[in-house]
Amino acid sequence: MTRGRIRAKLRQSHLYTFNCLRPSASETEGPHPLPRPGHSRTIYCNQPLLHRKKPLKYCSNFISTTKYNPITFLPKALFEQFRRVANVYFLLAAIISLTAVSPFSPVSMIAPLAFVVGLSMAKEALEDWRRFLQDMKVNLRKVSVHKGDGVFGYRPWHKIRVGDVVKVEKDQFFPADLLLLSSSYEDGICYVETMNLDGETNLKVKRCLEVTLPVDDDEAFKDFRGTIQCEDPNPNLYTFVGNLEYDRQVYPLDPSQILLRDSKLRNTAYVYGVVIFTGHDSKVMQNATKSPSKRSRIERKMDYIIYLLFSLLVLISLVSSIGFAVKTKFQMPDAWYLRPDNTEDMYNPKKPALSGLIHLVTALILYGYLIPISLYVSIEVVKVLQATFINQDIHMYCEETGNPAQARTSNLNEELGQVDTILSDKTGTLTCNQMDFLKCSIAGSAYGARSSEVELAAAKQMAIDLGEQEDELSNFPMQKSSAPSSWENRMASEIELETVVTSSYEKDHKPTIKGFSFEDSRLMNGNWLKEPNADVLLLFFRILAVCHTAIPELNEETGSFTYEAESPDEGAFLVAAREFGFEFCKRTQSSVFVREKYPSLVEREYKILGMLDFTSKRKRMSVIVRDEDGQIFLLCKGADSIIFDRLSKNGRMYEEIASKHLNEYGEAGLRTLALAYRKLKESEYSAWNSEFQKAKTSMGTDRETMLEQVSDMIEKELVLVGATAVEDKLQKGVPQCIDKLAQAGLKIWVLTGDKMETAINIGYACSLLRQGMKKICITTTINSDTLAQDSKETFLLFANDQAVKENIINQITNASRMVKLEKDPHAAFALIIDGKTLSYALEDDIKDQFLGLAVDCASVICCRVSPKQKAMVTRLVKEGTGKTTLAIGDGANDVGMIQEADIGVGISGVEGMQAVMASDFSIAQFRFLERLLVVHGHWCYKRIAQMICYFFYKNIAFGLTLFYFEAFTGFSGQSIYDDWYMLSFNVILTSLPVISLGVFEQDVSSEVCLQFPALYQQGPRNLFFDWYRILGWMGNGVYSSLIIFFLNIIIFYDQAYRAGGQTADMTVMGTAMFTCIIWAVNCQIALTMSHFTWIQHLLVWGSIVMWYLFLLLYGMMSPIYSGNAYKILIEALGPAPIFWSATLLVTITCNLPYLAHISFQRSFNPMDHHIIQEIKYYKKDVEDQHMWTRERSKARQETKIGFTARVDAKIRQLRGRLQKKQTSIIIQNAAESTL
Repeated sequence: MTRGRIRAKLRQSHLYTFNCLRPSASETEGPHPLPRPGHSRTIYCNQPLLHRKKPLKYCSNFISTTKYNPITFLPKALFEQFRRVANVYFLLAAIISLTAVSPFSPVSMIAPLAFVVGLSMAKEALEDWRRFLQDMKVNLRKVSVHKGDGVFGYRPWHKIRVGDVVKVEKDQFFPADLLLLSSSYEDGICYVETMNLDGETNLKVKRCLEVTLPVDDDEAFKDFRGTIQCEDPNPNLYTFVGNLEYDRQVYPLDPSQILLRDSKLRNTAYVYGVVIFTGHDSKVMQNATKSPSKRSRIERKMDYIIYLLFSLLVLISLVSSIGFAVKTKFQMPDAWYLRPDNTEDMYNPKKPALSGLIHLVTALILYGYLIPISLYVSIEVVKVLQATFINQDIHMYCEETGNPAQARTSNLNEELGQVDTILSDKTGTLTCNQMDFLKCSIAGSAYGARSSEVELAAAKQMAIDLGEQEDELSNFPMQKSSAPSSWENRMASEIELETVVTSSYEKDHKPTIKGFSFEDSRLMNGNWLKEPNADVLLLFFRILAVCHTAIPELNEETGSFTYEAESPDEGAFLVAAREFGFEFCKRTQSSVFVREKYPSLVEREYKILGMLDFTSKRKRMSVIVRDEDGQIFLLCKGADSIIFDRLSKNGRMYEEIASKHLNEYGEAGLRTLALAYRKLKESEYSAWNSEFQKAKTSMGTDRETMLEQVSDMIEKELVLVGATAVEDKLQKGVPQCIDKLAQAGLKIWVLTGDKMETAINIGYACSLLRQGMKKICITTTINSDTLAQDSKETFLLFANDQAVKENIINQITNASRMVKLEKDPHAAFALIIDGKTLSYALEDDIKDQFLGLAVDCASVICCRVSPKQKAMVTRLVKEGTGKTTLAIGDGANDVGMIQEADIGVGISGVEGMQAVMASDFSIAQFRFLERLLVVHGHWCYKRIAQMICYFFYKNIAFGLTLFYFEAFTGFSGQSIYDDWYMLSFNVILTSLPVISLGVFEQDVSSEVCLQFPALYQQGPRNLFFDWYRILGWMGNGVYSSLIIFFLNIIIFYDQAYRAGGQTADMTVMGTAMFTCIIWAVNCQIALTMSHFTWIQHLLVWGSIVMWYLFLLLYGMMSPIYSGNAYKILIEALGPAPIFWSATLLVTITCNLPYLAHISFQRSFNPMDHHIIQEIKYYKKDVEDQHMWTRERSKARQETKIGFTARVDAKIRQLRGRLQKKQTSIIIQNAAESTL
């Protein structure tokens, strides 16, 4: 608390100089007019009892992200189940089974349907129950609430009401949207982290009204009263309009006094606030969308297959009913033993049409086995088991947080294998928001020996490619000369040296200082004093230590200072300055104190005379200070293009060499800033300061423009000192993960609430952007400085607000034309757009053009987007491309896009669980997305696709034999199979093998999936569930049904099958045919499997054994139960050799075409996984490593983003230089030979 009070003495207006000085009550613009409707909310502060009755009763603070509640569960869950067409059919069949026309008993139809639907509903209920428990974790969080008489006590979040005064302590989340009344700081400021809202981790400063500053302890709230009139609930995070009536005066409110739910209080002991919006009225929940019901593409396609099978069912039922009607009319009168003169309508020869119609209903139920009711239940079981494997995958377990991967819904497992576009948040998802000071250029000298991640990858790849380059060299028709050889050796040695240095460094010098990965002894431990330009180095370090807005905090345990900075870059600069011997240790309202260790320890004071903040428009920051000698300096840091344009003629001494270093740093994926200074005369500063104070205290709308103009007056005639290069600390494995996903053919979009510059730098760090990539930046603000920043960038800028929309259309059209006319096959485009422009681009008449341009670009970055815009962009991509989208994020601001995407993935990090609660899958870090998609997604897609195709195959093979027999027996409606055979077919005898296929099948191992990422494209291209394959399996089922039926008829018809001369009756025929079906379909699934474990062997061959055991036990039961099947195996079929011969012959004949097909395909038109399987089977990956490496390099999609694309670009650049070098050598040698 003492430390807080000390820090509270800092008036933040001295730090944030673009904010005008705090006006007194008399100077304020006055209360906001609050028009109605839209601004009708009234809150009585500290009087929550008044809000218990309407019209002042507002929604509770209880939140829910579940799909169902106790009232809606039954109707909504039933609706979900009967969205499936097959379930609708079986529901109708179950209803019809209650009538006399049904060939089966009602129980045999109703029980399976109730079991299937009930099991699926139970699974839905379980998953929603888990969501409910996670919601309750949030709802039951405790916060201190004023209970009356100045007494505060803890209360669960969900019991907080509008008007309550709450006390939030350090590192707690705000339970609702609050009006800040006071804080532990004397000037009423507090620091807020809004990561869950806008993705930014740099702290925001909020401040209360001056009038409520005295209300700063528990006792002060005993008699506190006030009335707030404000806007109604809305999703706008950055606006707020309202008035506070307090002590008979009205004070205007703005967003700087509002603390939003799910923000976190940081570096402030406590704050007091009054609740304005609760629960679903809060701005973060207003940005949330309802939890949608998602279905996978395969499941939706299954509906069309069901339609097709239902059409086949209706067709054969019509054939059957017509045949029955014809038979009834023409043959029934001759069948005197059936008493046609005294029969029901079903067999009445006088009403054949009615008889045929009734028989149609019978046939529709009889042939119902064509539509597999157990398919859905089998899929549910398989998906739950697949989800269990995802949850248990040790490779997706994060040891740091203890969080495993979690499939929060198993409905979408196969969708993981069909993703086309990934839409990712930035902060907390891609980044750790940590910068490391890596290199610097000072006075024309480059410092910093450590390589960036991009340099390491390039060196490694070049070392691999060296052999190929040597082959290319050998093809050049040059004379023998030592020059090429020496150059070649030098190149090889450079690569070898870089690799060795890097690897040894990684082993011996693991970074221990957060924010500082610099390695160069010339600058460390005071050695910089021995450098030739020590005075410039001194100035460089002082700029790092003084030019910032950070606040130091003493770590009492270590004795060193940590820094609360506006941006991670600034924090890294201060850590670097500290390590170089210039420790920023104290800040007052007017001074900055720095401890300089070299040449001797001394604490210097720099008086702050003025500060010009960094903004995305200015791209620079300056501070004007007076040193202890009375000299005035302007210290400036900013984008190199901005600084270089403001250099004086005498200040350009190091410009050329610094530009070269900056380009090298940029190619290495580092974030760069240039540092410069200017020495000011007292009179010059005084004249400028008077103008600056006028602009600073002006109250007009053009205050910011005036400040910008005054700043430009002083920020010129600079002298360049040097440049810095910091490395974005991405989450572990992010660049590699993005690279692998890009090689797998996935497109990656970044949607962030962060600034454009930050987003672009992160794009470079994770290789979504690279040097040489042509950037199309769409923004609605003009910035002449930006135009000069990169000559390769295409900036689409707008001046006239009224013409913005038309200009956006024109510029998108021009950009699209530019992309399409590009002839360089290696050219890559990146689209970068901000939230304001995006609001126009998402309008109905522009969005299709915008999407077309975005799809043509290699990478897309949307910055400064709101949570709702994230969801709208996701919807546009999903609906516009018609392909599977995956959204991934970690904060409440990502919930909208997570729910809108086909698949939502939440990062279960340390900052809240909102994203996880709304997601379909959760992982601990972004890097696990690689395994989730490339391994589990690939497996799940192929397993489910093969499983469904096989399911339809076996049911067609079984169901059509019923039709053939009915046609064979005069369309009598008679089934050839015993009822118990039919009931056990899907439930017992064929269900377990198909489940084992869906759970354990692997075309290749997980390691191979990661080594050959292009295999993933089998999913997005839908190679295993397209109509060609589906119809092929159906055709296989029709073929098998024909063979099974007619081959058995030929074998058993009109001849004895037993030694005693007995011929086959219907039961024998049915049992023989059913045995052939069991053998054929189980052998077929064995041929389909690529990966066998003992479990598959047990289930496949055990199912066949199970059939014989069933036949044996069923036949031993009393004839009352077994009927004609009494002892059929022991006495009838078992002793008959023809039965076993027929089974063998039919099984081989059924599976022969499939065996021939896969043999031909593997021999002449193999798929990717076939080749890999063969290589692995013959162990060529071990015996011929070169061949294995070559195949791996082929097995990646051509991509223009990611590490690999970046390294490829670097290699193309180096090869170009090599070719030029070789050409010059040839010319030189030719010239020498002529002489």
